[in-house]
Order: sequence, then structure tokens, then C-alpha cells
Amino acid sequence: MTIAAAHLNAAPAEPLRVGDVLPPLRGAFLTGKDVVLPSASAGKTALLILGFTYASRRAVEPWGDWFKKTLAARQELTVFEMPMIGGMGKLGRWFIDRGMRKNTPQVLHEHVITVYSDTGDWKRRLGVTGASEDDAFLVVVDGNGVVRWLHHGPFNIETARALEGVMAAPAPSAWR
Repeated sequence: MTIAAAHLNAAPAEPLRVGDVLPPLRGAFLTGKDVVLPSASAGKTALLILGFTYASRRAVEPWGDWFKKTLAARQELTVFEMPMIGGMGKLGRWFIDRGMRKNTPQVLHEHVITVYSDTGDWKRRLGVTGASEDDAFLVVVDGNGVVRWLHHGPFNIETARALEGVMAAPAPSAWR
């Protein structure tokens, strides 16, 4: 069986739900180092902020800024902003990553993960539609990689307060 045939026979990505273990999410930090979540955030509660279009940065950045101002001082928490770049964008990987490195403070380079593979699977897992493709998609995973919270949309303070409560709460004992 060819690789293309094997891909056609692969099971479709299932919707991601609270209580699921996060499937491996592979990418690279802006430093160039390869990374796989959830193992890269093991032991910490992590906020993953995914954007699937160039326009989604307008939704992603306010969530990241809020985290940095509100929660970043807490050592048990971390955040990753994750541009999900599929299709023809893969061809411009070098230019895209170079531009992001240039426009992101170096101290944050290991908090930005570019993802160039399996973006279609992640769209299916998170329920991305044409109407929501410019949203920020937020996933909170606990220190064991278990999904604790899901949301998509632009930043708003009410949702941010709910997110703060989720990130502050200990993982339910059933997930440990």
C-alpha cells in the first residue's frame, strides 16, 4: 500500500472533547526545536491558542496578551500560541517562521509553536467551519495532557474569567 493509499484509509480525526487525552500535536518552536504536545507541557496546565488563518491572529493575540498579564507569573501554568499553517502556506515555511521570529520577542520563542502538518485533522477535531475559521481556538490541557476546557472565538472578559477559573482549579482526581 502506498503512503497516499494509507492516508486515504486512515480513520478521520474524532472531535476533541473535555476528558480526552490530547492527541499528539507536532510542530516547532520559533527557536527551531521540534516539539510534541502534550509531552512538552507535562506537569503544567497549558493553554493552547490555535489560529487557522492569517486573520485569526487578531483573535489569538489578545488571548495570549491576557494570559501574559494575568497568569504568566504562575509557574504551574504555561501558554502556547500556535499558528496552524496548512495548504500552500507550507511552501513559505522558511519565510513565515523568519517573520514570526523577527516580530516576536526572543523570550517568547518557546511559547510560539508553528504547525505545518495535520492541520486538516485539527480543524476536524476542533470543529472549525468557514464561519469560525478566523477565531482563536483555545484548549486547556492539564499536566497529564487531559483536555480540561475548549472554546473558540474572539477575546472577551467573561470568557477570560471562566478560563482563569479553569486554569486555577486543580485537575479533578478522576483525571490524575
